[in-house]
Order: sequence, then structure tokens, then C-alpha cells
Amino acid sequence: MSLEISTESVGLIILIMAVVTLLTRWGGVFIMSFVPINDHIQRFITAMSGSVLVAILAPIAVQGDFGARCAMLSTAIAALVFKKPLLAITIGIITAAFFRQLYG
Repeated sequence: MSLEISTESVGLIILIMAVVTLLTRWGGVFIMSFVPINDHIQRFITAMSGSVLVAILAPIAVQGDFGARCAMLSTAIAALVFKKPLLAITIGIITAAFFRQLYG
């Protein structure tokens, strides 16, 4: 099975994806405006953000290459030492680039 995509339909696809993205983001904010944020909800939101982070990073830790694993480790150490997320992310990116250049 083959799917022909013309130049005109690419722009339409991008437009539809942008609208769907905006609707889901704005829809979440709209729905949460009706939910009272108490201690229970706050703990749920906090736990959920950590769960999403683990769900994203776990496959990288298991299936990632040596550079990805070194980057995760250096990012975690930098975050604990410096307590600055942007600096930790920068160190992780540089570490990944270094090890992939060295062993890639």
C-alpha cells in the first residue's frame, strides 16, 4: 500500500496537527479550571510529572547507547550537585556529544 502526498496536502497536515495540538493544550487548561486544586490533586499532579519523566527516560537507560547512558548519569549528578536544571541539561548534552564523537 502506498500513500501519495502532494505538496498542498503537507501544509494541510501541518495545519491540522497544529490545531489538534492547540486544542489538547487549551482543553486541558479549560478542564482543569473546573477542578479545585487541593492537597490531594497537587500530590497527584506532582507524582504524575515524575512518572512521565521516568516513562521517557527508562527506555533510553535500557536501550540507549553508551553516550546516552553517560549523558543521563552526568545530568543526574550535575542536577544533584549544582541544583540548576539548565546547567545539568547542558552538561548532559555535552557529555552525549563527547561520548558519541569518541565512540560513535
